[in-house]
Amino acid sequence: MPQHKSAVKRVRQSAHRAIRNKAQISRLKTLVRKVRTSKAKADGQKALTVAVKYLDQSAAKGIIHKNKAANLKSSLTKLVNKLA
Repeated sequence: MPQHKSAVKRVRQSAHRAIRNKAQISRLKTLVRKVRTSKAKADGQKALTVAVKYLDQSAAKGIIHKNKAANLKSSLTKLVNKLA
């Protein structure tokens, strides 16, 4: 248990941020899954546009690393380009 007031506050902040980050990571995974499971190229393009925007926002906020966002965008774009 934290002994100082600042440590108690830090525990509260960490718990609050963990909940918010978990929700954002869950949304991100859902968007990526929608791109990966798309069958038609048009559907894939729409899902990719939404996913790329959210990846960039998450990277800017520090939810995920910027290189991870770039790698995901690259692999999802390749996957959508292969669709017929």
